[in-house]
Amino acid sequence: MSLSNEIILRPRFKFEVKRNNEEVLKLFEDAKDTQSDFIVSRVDDHVFIRIPRIKQHFWSPQLHLEINEVDENTSSLYGLFGPNPTVWTMFMFFHFLVAVLFIGFGAWAYSNWSLENSYGLQIGVMILMVVLWLVLYIAGQLGKKAGMDEMFLLHGFMRDTLRNETGRLKTED
Repeated sequence: MSLSNEIILRPRFKFEVKRNNEEVLKLFEDAKDTQSDFIVSRVDDHVFIRIPRIKQHFWSPQLHLEINEVDENTSSLYGLFGPNPTVWTMFMFFHFLVAVLFIGFGAWAYSNWSLENSYGLQIGVMILMVVLWLVLYIAGQLGKKAGMDEMFLLHGFMRDTLRNETGRLKTED
């Protein structure tokens, strides 16, 4: 599968590396000290690769890698591209708020309808919530597209870090 299909169609990926997981984790630890194009941090078997804050924009993605040991000579690498956690939390909060308001105004509209009172305002707010949800969805898609180039950079950095001395990547797809 080509890189573009992996990233566009599946922001998650998995493959096996013919190296011990500690050796692979050490490669990323060493890469942290030998380059300044990316911020690399490690917590246990997890590696986070980010764009430096100076080069980041609102939609900048990060790459989260989990590197697990399969046996003494093989490790499994799970990757996930995602937005900055702050952006993700904000978007989830907005989606939750829109859903709660939609349901709340729907219940209020139903109550007014059953009491034979006017319910136009409530229906109007419900329609506004649907429009707002569409705006959030489109903004998310535009943000994903804005971060696509950086996703390629993060993926390329990961692949370059995993290359062995001969320039070939030791993986099992």
